[in-house]
Amino acid sequence: MMDSKPRRTGLVIVFLTVMIDLLGFGIVIPLLPRYGKYFEAEGMTLGLLMSSFSAMQFVFAPIWGRISDRVGRRPILILGLAGSTISYALFGWATGFEREATVAGMSALTWLFVTRIGAGIFGATIPTAQAYIADVTDSTQRSRGMALIGAAFGVGFTFGPLIGAFFVTEEVGGAPSAGPGYVAAVLSGIACLYAMVKLPESLKSDSRPSGHHWLDISSLRMALGRPSIGVILATMFLTTFAFAQFEVTLSLLTQHLGLGQRYNFYVFAYIGFILALSQGFLVRRLLPIWGENRLALIGTVLMSIGLLLIGLTAQQQSLSMLFAIVPLATIGFSAVTPSLQSLLSLQSLESEQGGILGVGQSMSALARIGGPFVGTILYFQHISYPYWAGTVLMTVGIGMVAMLKRPVKIETEQATAAE
Repeated sequence: MMDSKPRRTGLVIVFLTVMIDLLGFGIVIPLLPRYGKYFEAEGMTLGLLMSSFSAMQFVFAPIWGRISDRVGRRPILILGLAGSTISYALFGWATGFEREATVAGMSALTWLFVTRIGAGIFGATIPTAQAYIADVTDSTQRSRGMALIGAAFGVGFTFGPLIGAFFVTEEVGGAPSAGPGYVAAVLSGIACLYAMVKLPESLKSDSRPSGHHWLDISSLRMALGRPSIGVILATMFLTTFAFAQFEVTLSLLTQHLGLGQRYNFYVFAYIGFILALSQGFLVRRLLPIWGENRLALIGTVLMSIGLLLIGLTAQQQSLSMLFAIVPLATIGFSAVTPSLQSLLSLQSLESEQGGILGVGQSMSALARIGGPFVGTILYFQHISYPYWAGTVLMTVGIGMVAMLKRPVKIETEQATAAE
């Protein structure tokens, strides 16, 4: 374990580097569906473009984790930031193409795929950042350290869109602006240089490499062997799938409702602010009072109502209604996610925590691959279909959460006695 001062320095630097990198992500993601559509990607093609980032993260996160167990956290974090810098710079370059342009034998749309695949590969280092925090904290400080990653996400998704808004025009369906991609590249480059100069290595010389899996089959089998855990995992998948459909189609919906690129950024900043506020203050205070079951049930109900109303708003073409309704789905997601994660932990033996929680992360990752793909296809079938499909999924989720019993932490001794 590091001394206290280097440990604090490492935590601050990891927070800053992750936050700056996520600012770049927050700049690019509101534009991507619109830019893909401009370059004539629709339906399945646009769905693949939107899913490619999460698919690469799912594949490469355990790979970077395994490598970081052997060569150290610092080089992997720096490599990830350098790769993100190049990917965002390529994104800015590709979005400056003419619609029919071909560069190096590839269309602008193909180059967009290249940039998103690259960003997914090199952006899959968040688990490595979490491993860094685990290296430099003890059990009493671990949760506070991990909360820094959540705070970095909140800052990135709130302020990234606000920064991006300064580098786009007010046009609704005009040509893409290269500026946001280059700004994201500069931010990631700053984070990379900062990490190169300031970030100390956290991995101890006597550390043993641990396993990293895409989907731990033995833990999955163990999880599905317990009905309560299986229900929680299924609810996590459905919830994330439904919200991912909403996220990926939102900028297409705001374009349909007449919002230009700049105000589209403000919508995403609005959602990021609601997420940060509800997760940082509201849910954190209500969870000990109401408990995981009740808060998860409230969250699924709010998501179901919110997505249903967003589908109706899409047909009514009312921006004011959209702004009033979006907080319902957003706060609902903020409530249900930590509640389900806590329920999953409470229903697992201490010896199974890592494996079972890893399966939960895998379920969420798979949902973030499938949700954008299916949601985009549904959107081009009918503008309201992604939100109504999400409503159906969340209605099923309500039933699943209602089935769950009040959580009681499973102790090893109780489980042994039961056997």
